[in-house]
Amino acid sequence: MNPRLAAILSAVLFSTGGAAIKSTAMNSWQVASIRSAIAALTVALLIPTSRKNWTWPAAAVSVSYALCLVTFVHATKNTTAANAIFLQGTAPLYLVLLGPWLLKERVRRADWWTILLVGLGMILVFRDQTSSRGLSRNPALGNLLGAASGACWAATVSGLRWLSQHRETNPMTPVLMGNSLAALMTLPQALPFPAISQQDWMALFYLGIFQIGLAYWCLTFAMNHLNALEASLIIMIEPALNPVWTWLFHGERPSNTAILGGSLIVVAALAKSWHDRKNVLV
Repeated sequence: MNPRLAAILSAVLFSTGGAAIKSTAMNSWQVASIRSAIAALTVALLIPTSRKNWTWPAAAVSVSYALCLVTFVHATKNTTAANAIFLQGTAPLYLVLLGPWLLKERVRRADWWTILLVGLGMILVFRDQTSSRGLSRNPALGNLLGAASGACWAATVSGLRWLSQHRETNPMTPVLMGNSLAALMTLPQALPFPAISQQDWMALFYLGIFQIGLAYWCLTFAMNHLNALEASLIIMIEPALNPVWTWLFHGERPSNTAILGGSLIVVAALAKSWHDRKNVLV
C-alpha cells in the first residue's frame, strides 16, 4: 500500500467515529466498553508489536489514552460530533502547557499564537449549547467532556513523546493497553447490557475493527515510511471530515459559531504541526 494512501485512509477511518457512535442506541458506557474491547482484540491481531514491552511507563500513558477514548464517546453522545472532535483537537493548547514540564520543551513565540487561536476557538465552540435534531442529549456536558478528551489526548501525545525519547516501548503498545483498560474500567457502568440490535452490533464492530483497529494499522504503516510532519498534516483530515459524515448520515449540523471555532482550532493544530515538524510524534 502507498504510505500516503495509508495515512489518508487512517484519517478517514478515524473521522467516522462520530457518525458511528451516534448510530447506536446504546448508552455511552456500553459503547465505550464494547468498542474498546473489540478494538483491543483487533490491534493485538493486526499489530503484533503492540503485545510486547508492557512496561509501567507504557501503562501510565495508556491511562490517559483510555480516558481520552471514554470521554470522547461520552462527548459525542452528548453534544454534536463536530463539537466533540473540535474540542478534542484543542490538544495543542495543553501540549504547549505540558511541554516545558514533562518534555523540557521551551515555550516559543509561535506557541502563544497557538494558545490564542485554540482558546478563542474553544470559546466559540462552547457558545454552541444547542442540540441538533435530538442527537445531542446534553450539549453543555458534552462540550466539557470534549475539552477533557482534548486534555487527555495531549497527555497521551506527551507521554508517547516521552517514551520515544527514552526508547521505552513501541507507541502502539499504549494503544492496546489503553483500549483494554477502557473496556475494563467502563464495564461496571455498562452492565447490564440490553438486548443488542443488529444495527448496534454493526456499529460497534465497525468502531472497534475499522475506526480504531484498522485505522491504527494504516497509521503505523504510514509512519514507518513518511516523515512526522507529512503524516501529522494528513491526519488533520479527521476533524474536517468528522462533521461531514454525521451530517450525511444523521442530518446533524453544528452551528456557524461552532464551525468557526473548530476552524480556528484546526488552523492552530496545523500551525503547531508545522513549527514542530522536527519533533512531532503522532
